[in-house]
Amino acid sequence: MRKGCGRSARCETMLETVNKIELIGTLASPLEYSHSIYGEAFFKFPLCIKRLSGTEDVIPVTAGERLLGDMETECGDRFFIRGQIRSYNQRTVSGNRLIITVFAREMRPAEADEGDTNEAELSGFICKSVIYRKTPFEREIADILIAVNRRYNKSDYLPLIAWGRNARFLSGASVGTELSVIGRLQSREYKKLLEDGSEQIRTAYEVSCSAVEVLM
Repeated sequence: MRKGCGRSARCETMLETVNKIELIGTLASPLEYSHSIYGEAFFKFPLCIKRLSGTEDVIPVTAGERLLGDMETECGDRFFIRGQIRSYNQRTVSGNRLIITVFAREMRPAEADEGDTNEAELSGFICKSVIYRKTPFEREIADILIAVNRRYNKSDYLPLIAWGRNARFLSGASVGTELSVIGRLQSREYKKLLEDGSEQIRTAYEVSCSAVEVLM
């Protein structure tokens, strides 16, 4: 059997783990063709979702033409989406890059009384050593990468970020530990230093953990 995280015998069972996300937000730009599989075209688009703080996350979504059907998709329209968080490696000149997207399994226009929503539920295995650190203001942060198994011996590798006591709790977690996580998928811009010395603005996506549990 293929290992779920490639580093721990606990992942070898390759059981399908939990991967759920629900989004309600605003279509930020027109749908763009992404790729085709088995004769079905898939399209990608960004969905803007406001946090309680007023900050906006811009989440990439992928949806198939069968799901979209004759649905009207105008910029500024609001949609409900339920699906899974997926990842894949994109080869670039500077090396491989982890691409994150929400794969839509359900999609419909949002009701007028439905507010912005961003709720993710995951379970998976830690794949890399947890990076624990503190900010200059002594805020605790932990960066985690988990493998979330799905069907057909495939896994999605999803970055998590934890804060405060959740970060401290995960700081000693070892590779292969299975976690259950509730949180939101957030977007964050950062500067990437290129080999020629120039900087490039990129967007990272990670699940911000509101609740974490170690599964036995």
